[in-house]
Amino acid sequence: MTVEAARAHRVIAGRVFRYGDAVSTDALFPGRYTYTHTTFAEIAPHALEDLDADFARTVRPGDVLVGGHGFGCGSSREQAVTCLVALGVGAVIARSIARIYFRNAVNAGLPAIACPAAVDALAAGDRVAIDLDEAWIDTPHGRFGFPPLAPNVRTLLRCGGLVPYVRERLRGSVA
Repeated sequence: MTVEAARAHRVIAGRVFRYGDAVSTDALFPGRYTYTHTTFAEIAPHALEDLDADFARTVRPGDVLVGGHGFGCGSSREQAVTCLVALGVGAVIARSIARIYFRNAVNAGLPAIACPAAVDALAAGDRVAIDLDEAWIDTPHGRFGFPPLAPNVRTLLRCGGLVPYVRERLRGSVA
């Protein structure tokens, strides 16, 4: 499979890190670092440190965060997404996702999926596979569909976010 084909039909696969309702932007990235930590290397070690002190050391590329209602509520702090991207988190699945968090996630190339049925089925440590184009999540407990992401959102995610999309668009390599 070519790189272009893989990017066009990417499947995300990893382990589940499960959390509850109202995982706020402050729980994802503590506000005390907002103005002192700016690079991926500085931000990444602090991901979820007040909620799960081992998260940044144990998460692996492709792993998936699962949360309840209101995932990403709170401020519009971009670092709440950036810290996950810096660690290679593959996606977020939740019962519901705060609107601004969803927009920041898309802009940073992090899929954020609302799928309550999958949330109900998944446990910490389960392995999942997610197909954004086909809109399904495979779990040890079955396959769950979710409302398809809009084509423009899938394009941004495939490109790695808004900035890489604009770069590719300016080069003429993406429509």
